[in-house]
Amino acid sequence: MSTMPPTPDHQVFLLGDVVLQCRQTLRGAQLAYKTYGRLNAARDNVIVYPTWYSGQHTENEWLIGEGRALDPTRHFIIIPNLLGNGLSSSPSNTPAPFNQARFPPVSLYDNVRLQHRLVTEVFGIEKIALVTGWSMGAMQTFQWGALYPDMVERILPFMGSARCSRHNQVFLEGLKAALKADGAFQDGWYERPPERGMRAFARVYAGWGLSQAFYRQELDIQALGFASLEDFLVGFWEGIFLGRDANNLLAMLGTWQQGDISDNEVFQGDFAKALGAIRAQAIVMPASTDLYFPPADSEIEVSHMPRATLQVVDTVWGHLAGGPGTSPADIAVIEAALKRLLAS
Repeated sequence: MSTMPPTPDHQVFLLGDVVLQCRQTLRGAQLAYKTYGRLNAARDNVIVYPTWYSGQHTENEWLIGEGRALDPTRHFIIIPNLLGNGLSSSPSNTPAPFNQARFPPVSLYDNVRLQHRLVTEVFGIEKIALVTGWSMGAMQTFQWGALYPDMVERILPFMGSARCSRHNQVFLEGLKAALKADGAFQDGWYERPPERGMRAFARVYAGWGLSQAFYRQELDIQALGFASLEDFLVGFWEGIFLGRDANNLLAMLGTWQQGDISDNEVFQGDFAKALGAIRAQAIVMPASTDLYFPPADSEIEVSHMPRATLQVVDTVWGHLAGGPGTSPADIAVIEAALKRLLAS
């Protein structure tokens, strides 16, 4: 009896050899993506919905559905997978000599530039009704708005920023240190997953992804159904990251840590200019208790954006207020804003 390999639930755009911002060539570059709904005759019902740190397109799907804000019966939704996430070109799937620890650094600008090629070359799209995303998806959303102001009509970045703050960089340095301290990591040339480092990585994450109030109220037990704090740390946080590839996590972490929508040839590091270039109607949605992307950073961003409003989600769920289905009440607030923006 023979068995057929599983059919991929996504498509891959073959980009050829791409010279990255770091002046290294990503040979045979691949951008994995999935679409939902149909492109209408006018090609004006397009939503671009990039993935978040470590997530893949299937982990964006909780916000898509008939009657939801991202409704495939009305919109043509494109989810491009972040470079480094294991589906698009990544350390884990790139042939030698650019595999594993030799995978070249990839920037926010690189990602969005290649996503623009997907949208224009594969689908012939000239206008995008909305770009939206959570966390690193929000960073890509800001970058889309700045680079392609004549194309992008609306943006709604939630729980993310247009530039990785210095405080955020400290968090990311802690993640890197925890992972690399595992002897099995072998400077990225591991033959088996550095499991102890991955578990340590997850526990560092646990202190930042949710707020002090979340833990004070024991919502890990009361809302998510874990038996204890330790049960939560293992079952939720370690469970998320043990299935990921360590080099992939570090590649995406590098994109996040260096993320800055002005760090490119277009804006030459002028952050205010990059934000001012975003002509899309925008709602910027931070969470009140987000330790990565606090509302104070969003206030600065909105002050430079000509058509943006700030809407803070009042929540104890911290960064995960925008995460995959963890806080239904907060997701309802985000969805209402998405519907309002799309109707404008």
